[in-house]
Amino acid sequence: MKTEKLVGLMAVAVALSGCMATDTERGLAGAAGGAVIADVTGGNVVTGAVVGGAAGVFCDDLGVCK
Repeated sequence: MKTEKLVGLMAVAVALSGCMATDTERGLAGAAGGAVIADVTGGNVVTGAVVGGAAGVFCDDLGVCK
């Protein structure tokens, strides 16, 4: 159940990070969101930040946030 919550919340973080203009801004927002989500759901904060940051940086390359 924690994994499902984390994946769902990460999807929300990626969608919100699309509002940023540059890869750096999206990466920072994604990292912050990922860390918070991981902390709330009892996951590893560093892993959440890394995954969230990567999602933020690459979301425009994948066509998720344009």
